[in-house]
Amino acid sequence: MKIKGETLDERRELAMEAKKAMLEKFRQKANPNDPELQAKLAERKVLAEARDLRHKEREAIKAAEAARIAAEKAEADRIAREAAEAKQAEELEVMLRLEAERKAARDARYAARKARRGKGNRK
Repeated sequence: MKIKGETLDERRELAMEAKKAMLEKFRQKANPNDPELQAKLAERKVLAEARDLRHKEREAIKAAEAARIAAEKAEADRIAREAAEAKQAEELEVMLRLEAERKAARDARYAARKARRGKGNRK
């Protein structure tokens, strides 16, 4: 049983014929005035424009989403900063109150010591 293109020359000849057929097919389709080609090019152009429009819409949506996220993050940062400032102010107030209580206790001890010694003993 003999297979088509069994020898090297036959295979080479078949390859050349295939290349010539493809080239001829390409030459027939390459006519720029061909209405089918013009229709395909117009369709491709419309599809490309639609794809670009969808891409721009997606980019606009992404930009809006990024802006919304940035605004939410800024608001969260502001709230956290205000909470930290309020906590710091509260801690300062507690510290000042405790300091005032310690000073009042110290002054009371000093006054009691003065009272025990007696104010009139000094000359």
